[in-house]
Amino acid sequence: MAVDLNNYVASIPDYPEKGIIFRDLSPLMADGEAYRQATDRIVQFAKDKNVDMIVGPEARGFIVGCPVAYELGVGFAPARKKGKLPRETVKAEYTLEYGTSALYLHKDAVKPGQRVLITDDLLATGGTIGATIDLVEQLGGTVVGCAFLIELKQLNGRDRLKGYDVLTLMEY
Repeated sequence: MAVDLNNYVASIPDYPEKGIIFRDLSPLMADGEAYRQATDRIVQFAKDKNVDMIVGPEARGFIVGCPVAYELGVGFAPARKKGKLPRETVKAEYTLEYGTSALYLHKDAVKPGQRVLITDDLLATGGTIGATIDLVEQLGGTVVGCAFLIELKQLNGRDRLKGYDVLTLMEY
């Protein structure tokens, strides 16, 4: 029986600052059936795209992407922050509210021509995912889709993903 995933998201008002409603996915991940159903929906999306590799940005992209990669029998590559990957990397910078940040991917994480699904917990402004797409494409991979548990519609992150197939399981 399908569960309503929205019932497994805790909404925390005024966190981390006044006026923000934080969408906490901990209850979803703590419930085996809800987590399985969310993962299964992303797995089906990936199967329909003949995905060869999953890439997820640090750190919650790992929580979403690793079970999907496991179920598909494909690899997972972590896009990490500076200093977290020990071998030669490629880099993509992105803009934050105040300043910039960067993500890195090992140079051999994605092979040219591989069909890649990018996963993360949340689509907000799209900056992190835009950088992750850039990393995959620098290495010659083809981003065939992006999958998220939640999309925060008012932040317009989908606008940065024009031309990419996007799956979101819940919208706020």
